[in-house]
Amino acid sequence: MPAFSTRFFMGLLVVLAGGLVLGGCDRGSSQPPGTSGNSTLVENCLLSTERLIDSEVGRDGIPALTDPPLVGPEAEAAGYLADTSRVIGLLGGETPLAVPHNILWRHEIVNLNDWNNRPIAVTYCPLTGSSLAFDRSGADGAEFGVSGLLLDNNLVMYDRRDEQSLWPQMNRVAMCGPATGDGLTMIPVVEMQWGRWKALHPDTNVLSRNTGHRFSYGPRSYPYGPYERLHNTSLLFEGTPIDNRRPPKERVLGLPEGRSGGLALPFRLLDDGSPARVVRVTVGGSVKTIFWSRAAQGAMAFTTDASFSVQNGRIVDDETGSVWSLDGRAIEGPRKGERLAPVKSAYVAFWFAWAVFQPQTQVWTGPSSSS
Repeated sequence: MPAFSTRFFMGLLVVLAGGLVLGGCDRGSSQPPGTSGNSTLVENCLLSTERLIDSEVGRDGIPALTDPPLVGPEAEAAGYLADTSRVIGLLGGETPLAVPHNILWRHEIVNLNDWNNRPIAVTYCPLTGSSLAFDRSGADGAEFGVSGLLLDNNLVMYDRRDEQSLWPQMNRVAMCGPATGDGLTMIPVVEMQWGRWKALHPDTNVLSRNTGHRFSYGPRSYPYGPYERLHNTSLLFEGTPIDNRRPPKERVLGLPEGRSGGLALPFRLLDDGSPARVVRVTVGGSVKTIFWSRAAQGAMAFTTDASFSVQNGRIVDDETGSVWSLDGRAIEGPRKGERLAPVKSAYVAFWFAWAVFQPQTQVWTGPSSSS
């Protein structure tokens, strides 16, 4: 491990020892699971203990949130966000919702008991850069907490009701306990910068800084130092392999196919300097359309038969000339108000993590695109 990384991780240990928990993926350990209060969580488990690591922060040492207060984008309680802050955006309810990484750095899971008439969980693991949202009704309404365990550096959620079922975030299925084998239904999200999300959705709600916890959520409060630098190969659990086809901490839009395959679209390849791009790819025999926005630093995947191109920096459909936003809404033209069907299983993660959880993945290299 490079010297600067060693100093950084030792600093994390000092902070933890002082009683400030930095996040559910905060620190790895070579200890097997079950040595620091998590023994009941790994019975009847399908996971290899060589990959499942006890972070020693303990169950709920990282406090997941349930129904935190929401505010409008101009509220004082939303002032902790910079325009470049990354948020997880959700559509489908009466009001758009943004769940910022800034909050999830410290909490990793936000349970909402009534979003669009269903219970959901919005999740982010800072160590794997993975943003996923789930419909909790498929898990009998489970309220998810942070188990304190890591699977290849990825957040492992647990069901607070039975305290045994384990749900690795990027596996998207229960791997331990009574719920073993039960899959989670994903909710489509789009990850982008806050300034662009606000411009697209001026009526959005966003999580208030008033979470009931004494954390700083400002743009300079990122607790992991140089961890997410593009070429930083250091991981908190060093046993996780790194696929050298892309920089380890590059964000990719991943489209899973089966348990181990799929396609990763690296952000640095999507960002060719133009304001927007439209890319058509084939995954598992099915054609998907990818929108990319440079201003938003985000990408989203859709299932549609329509063809699109980029004209004057804006995405338009070739049939009607309607203008479309990154999140698949027609915002001008004859189709205004229509929405494309998002690929629910697509999500953003760091490349190293995507490659670990989808080891047979292909990597998009272009140039099948319009830009």
